[in-house]
Amino acid sequence: MVTFIIRRILQMIPVAIGVTFIVFSMLHLTPGDPARILAGEAARPEAVEQLRESLGLNDPFFVQYGRYLGNLLRGDLGESMRSGRPVLDEIFDNRMQITFQLAVAGTAASVLIGLIIGIIQASKKYSYVDTGLMLLTLTGMSMPVFWFGLLLINLFAVSWRILPVAGWGTLAQTIMPVMTLASGASAVVARMTRASLIEVLNQDYIRTAYAKGLSETKVVYKHAIRNALIPVITIVGLQFGGLLAGAMITETMFAINGMGRLVLGAIQTQDFPVVQGGILIFSVSFMVVNCIVDVLYTVINKRIDVS
Repeated sequence: MVTFIIRRILQMIPVAIGVTFIVFSMLHLTPGDPARILAGEAARPEAVEQLRESLGLNDPFFVQYGRYLGNLLRGDLGESMRSGRPVLDEIFDNRMQITFQLAVAGTAASVLIGLIIGIIQASKKYSYVDTGLMLLTLTGMSMPVFWFGLLLINLFAVSWRILPVAGWGTLAQTIMPVMTLASGASAVVARMTRASLIEVLNQDYIRTAYAKGLSETKVVYKHAIRNALIPVITIVGLQFGGLLAGAMITETMFAINGMGRLVLGAIQTQDFPVVQGGILIFSVSFMVVNCIVDVLYTVINKRIDVS
């Protein structure tokens, strides 16, 4: 197990470098001049050129990228062009904590809702209950996150006035952002749970369990669920990356001062170091979660060997 974890960590390094190169290249090719944005439209050309030189924007592409990689190896993600603060301070000034709280809560909600719906569907397959829940999950998968969030705001904040429309910290403030973020992911988990559980329930050992006189509840929850969870855990690990990306939209909608909102603002102002640092943190977090998912395989099913 230790060897596997070390191997996965070493595999993350070239992937992270590849992410930095792709993001750096995309930002470098983006139209616009960060120096002009920072200096303002009324700034003189001489002042803009001086600012561009001080930021190193006149250097060749590979010189800029090499400088960025060298600083990155020292744990320095650079300084924000907008605020002048270190990027790490911008990211970890409660912003990363808020975004991870939102993403983890959204993941937990999507898993809980998805498992419950999926188990009910598999237990009542091809019934009216299964059909109704299938239509519900299809709607959840098809509906954009921002549209579902607007519906929740209109219902709970505008019409009924029982939940706050913005902010983060209290239980009431977390309900709508978490449900917005979890809406699509819970539908995907439900569909995967249903398909996986139906397949497992058709196995010979399940028929043997029924033949021994075990109740349906015991068969499903003691024998079938453990094996059916393997593909579900895989999809949950993949969904976590989507939830981190979706946090950008959700935080903007509900005025949550998190990491997604920071990166969005940095993109709008072409604050390259903050964008690069934010995406790098997102990418590494996604890789760590998938490594944890691989380890969880052996916890759920001892027959799986990840060494």
